[in-house]
Amino acid sequence: MPIKSILKSTVVALAFVAGGSAFAQGTPINAAAFDALVAQGPVADAATIASSTWASKIKQAGVLRLGGTQTSNLFSLLNEKDGKARGFDAGLAQMIARYILGDGAKTQFTQVTSSTREQVLINDQVDMVLATYSITPARAEKISFAGPYYTSQAGVLVKANNTAIKSYNDLAGKKVATQAGSTGPAILAQFAPKATVQEFQTHQEALDALRQGRVDAYVTDYTLLLNALSQGTGDTKLAGEPFGTKDPYGIGLPKGSDGVAFVNAFLKKVEADGTWAKLWTIAIGERTGSTAVPTPPALP
Repeated sequence: MPIKSILKSTVVALAFVAGGSAFAQGTPINAAAFDALVAQGPVADAATIASSTWASKIKQAGVLRLGGTQTSNLFSLLNEKDGKARGFDAGLAQMIARYILGDGAKTQFTQVTSSTREQVLINDQVDMVLATYSITPARAEKISFAGPYYTSQAGVLVKANNTAIKSYNDLAGKKVATQAGSTGPAILAQFAPKATVQEFQTHQEALDALRQGRVDAYVTDYTLLLNALSQGTGDTKLAGEPFGTKDPYGIGLPKGSDGVAFVNAFLKKVEADGTWAKLWTIAIGERTGSTAVPTPPALP
């Protein structure tokens, strides 16, 4: 797939993470800068909205029904004090709401997991899913994807004191956690076929299993593992470099929706005007010690 990887520069900037060194010890997002950036996002004109059945439906309803998560430190984390979710995915979702409705706060949130993301779209429970959602052929048979807006690979997380596992090559015979419904099981079948795989419903459940010693390692998207490290608890580390196929993240939409073209046009707009780069810097770069802003992946 001819998709530019944005991960390379991130990995270079964060290379010291793989050695287990702590970084950005629990650095919180700059909420004021995040909120200001969302508030400055573009707003579509009436003709642009009218050109899309998907966007027109949302405009008429007065709210964007969003499927997502609120526990991902870098991508979408709920601040219980003010009730707002912030992060890279949260920012894009709020900017899309602003683009259609003129107000980034006009969202109706539904919690999703790796196993429920397609179904909430099929059941018309949400208008879109934005949740570090990997684009795969199997998923694309059931729903449509806008994007990609980000790319990742797989990574291995172990306890900080683990010296036996240095990369995915050391997972044979080990108990390895991953998320059910994610790309993790297939990746492990390909790269660590002799591992004993245990599937968990959520990222947090898998992370807890690792921290409690019930599994030896946790394999999932590298970006989710960066989330765990960015919380600064110091009890886990990455084992080796990211591996496997480049993993493009897309925005899930109902099958055949003309929202794909609409959202892709929005993504091209915020990438061209520098908003994408500013959001990455606030949500990820400043919090992980990375000063090299990556190039967004190519859009259709």
